Amino acid sequence: MTSAETILKRRDAKAKPHLAQYAPVWIIEEKVIVKDDAVQFEAVFQHNLYGWVSRRYRYDSFNDVLYFKGQGLLDEDAALNIQEQEPYIAAQVADIPNAYGG
Repeated sequence: MTSAETILKRRDAKAKPHLAQYAPVWIIEEKVIVKDDAVQFEAVFQHNLYGWVSRRYRYDSFNDVLYFKGQGLLDEDAALNIQEQEPYIAAQVADIPNAYGG
């Protein structure tokens, strides 16, 4: 069994390269499931096609796989509250128009 800290470090190594295109990105919920060597989390960012979105992911540390679990839209008020927190991935300048559309 892997420690929660190790699972989160491995998740960061897998998730940050994928999510960097959407920076700035915030994690609003995160649940480490040590017995499954996994972490489930929600990433919030401004998508170039959909506006503010919350995407749920599950990272399987044992297999080193990041699973996309769905997406929901956020209203502007919720997005403003989230932006008051420190981002998971910061950006000097948001490059939303050039982010991948998927």
